[in-house]
This record gives sequence, C-alpha cells and structure tokens, in this order.
Amino acid sequence: MVQEILDLGFAHIELGYNLTLGLVPGVLEMVNRGSVTVTSVHNFCPVPTGAPCGHPELFSLCSTNKHVWDAAQRHTTETIEFAAQVKAPTMVVHAGRVPMTHLTTKLMGLCDAGKRYHPKFDRTKDKLLLKREKKAPKYVERLHASIAQLLPILEKNKVCMALENLPSWETIPNETEMQDIIDKFSSPWIAYWHDIGHGQVRQNLTFINHLGSLDNLAPNMAGMHVHDVSATAHDHLMPPRGDIDFSHFKRFIKPDTVLVLEPAPGTPGTHVVEAKQILEKAWAQDEEA
Repeated sequence: MVQEILDLGFAHIELGYNLTLGLVPGVLEMVNRGSVTVTSVHNFCPVPTGAPCGHPELFSLCSTNKHVWDAAQRHTTETIEFAAQVKAPTMVVHAGRVPMTHLTTKLMGLCDAGKRYHPKFDRTKDKLLLKREKKAPKYVERLHASIAQLLPILEKNKVCMALENLPSWETIPNETEMQDIIDKFSSPWIAYWHDIGHGQVRQNLTFINHLGSLDNLAPNMAGMHVHDVSATAHDHLMPPRGDIDFSHFKRFIKPDTVLVLEPAPGTPGTHVVEAKQILEKAWAQDEEA
C-alpha cells in the first residue's frame, strides 16, 4: 500500500481510518527505516478491533450516550498513541453531528435540480438552520468535554488533534463553533483541519463564504485535505476535474502546513500525479501527501 504511493512520487502519507491491524507492522517497518514520513493519521486508526470496517464516525466525541462517548474517548486515545508511534504530529478528527433529519441531502438535490434560488430551497435551508441551532448546544458541550479529557493525552504524546470541516450543516463543529473551541482551549494541541472540497460544498449550498471562513480559521489550521468538486457536491475528484480554482488557497499555505491529496477510491494513479503537478504550479511549493 505504502509502496504504491511512493511509486507515484510522494514521500509523505496520511494513514487513514481504513488501515487494518494486519497492515500496521509493515507500515511501522517502513516508517522506522525512513522509507516514508507519516504527516497525519485519520481517527480512528487503525480500525478498532471488532469494528466491521473503518469509518471516521464509528464513535462520536459529541455523543450524549455515555457508552458511545466512552468508546470515542478510548479509541481516539488509541489513535493518538498510534500517531506518536508512527511519528505523525497530527490526528485528523470527525467530531460528530447533531442527530436530526439530514436536510443537507435535500438541499443538494434541490441544487442539482437547478433550484438553488427557489423558495423551496430557502424554506428547507431555514428549517435546517433553525433545527440545528436549537439542538446543537448539548452536543457541542459534549465535544468540549471530550477535548478537555483528551488534552493531557495529546500533550503527553505530542500529537495535535485537528477537527475537520465536513460538507453537511448537521456536523459539528461548524465554523463559529470551531473558532469558539480555539478561543476556549487556546492550546497548540487543538487545531482546525480544512478540507477544501468540503468547504466548497458548504459554499455551493450557501452555508458559508469559503475563502472568507478560511481567512478566519487559517491562523489555527494544521493542514488540508485537497480534492476538487464538480456540480454541487461531486467531490474527491483530482484537479483539474472539478470547478475549484486552487490558486486562491496559496495564501493560506505555510511551510509547515500538511497538504494531503484525498482522491476517491478507484482514482487512476495518473490523475493523482497530474493533480500533484497542477497544485505545485498553483502554489509554487512542494506538496505533502
């Protein structure tokens, strides 16, 4: 698995939530002999024992169910310790979501039907915003409790937990909640992780101004997932197969910003290599992946 990535011309990788326990010894061997550098791991990594498959939201750090919340704490701790083992400075996390009707999916359908400026779109969006605003506070509070409990573990292992933006409005944290977390904890071990494709979907659905939101959060950003988007929400395409102008993101990239190409499963290797070349030209610096 790792060698396939190296053969495409990369020297850095993110270890994802689909990494099975059987692959860990081989990855550790390559890391320890210096064949590859792990820039980040994606919670939960490796796949927790007993889980039917890998998934970033197997357990929610926002859950109000004690058993689920405890499992999220335990398995996130295991990911932090694994990140330290593979010398990865950052753990990317999907924090959770408000349990409610998934109205974002309805908005996507309306956009795809050419009804982004139709009264039905406005009504659906208003319903989503009001319902989430009413239900979110107790789940955001549980996330704060999770962070407080995990902070000493993060500091001990010298791993930064970076909370990722996700495409739907039901997810936690949104941009305002993320800024509140940064302000409240004011810790080098808590950061923001920006997914460019997800941010574009949020803009396409009229939730945010993509670049404006990133202007606010970029000072506390640990890294980016990089992929392109076409139509409303057809994401995880490799540039230039979508509609994003990646030159706009150059100003957000610092020398230590982790940049991870995130292609959809089955993407040809040639598309990945082409994307790397396009981004290097657009950003005029080497990309990490």
